[in-house]
Amino acid sequence: MSIYMMIAIGIIALMILWFIFGYNRFVRLRNKVEEAFSTMDVYLKKRYDLIPNLVETIKGYTKHESETLEKVVAARNMAVSAKNTDDKIAGEQQMQRMLGSLFAISESYPDLKADSHYVKLMSELERVEADIANARKYFNAVVKKYNDAIQVFPNNILAALFHFKQKPLFEIQDSVQRENVHVQF
Repeated sequence: MSIYMMIAIGIIALMILWFIFGYNRFVRLRNKVEEAFSTMDVYLKKRYDLIPNLVETIKGYTKHESETLEKVVAARNMAVSAKNTDDKIAGEQQMQRMLGSLFAISESYPDLKADSHYVKLMSELERVEADIANARKYFNAVVKKYNDAIQVFPNNILAALFHFKQKPLFEIQDSVQRENVHVQF
């Protein structure tokens, strides 16, 4: 066998190995992205489960704030019923805006802030918010790693060949949402 034939076989073998290892790396990264989103989704579900209880508690003190409370429930329902990552992110952004309105309402009612059930719910919500923030950080880190892997040369060729697409980061779109949520008891 000639030296050229051995070089050609070596190059072909290296290309096959690159395809195999590259494809497997993309699959592992994509699975990490899905796992990270799933983890965050669990915390979001916990928050969504707290919202109706919080709304009902606030309703008892705020008879004339029903429109805002209905919007909060509608935003929660939209976020819960989201079918894909993009819809879930959009629903979550709407939910964040509505939570700000809910907190603003509660600030106007000192009796509400003294209610033990309300205090307990807000404490749980505060813990869940911290968990969500950590899950978002992890999700965005994994998405960044995945997106970097499919965009760098020569991996971008392999990614395009196997239809690996960029994933969206979980970012805050609304400048009002970028401000800290003020929770006070």
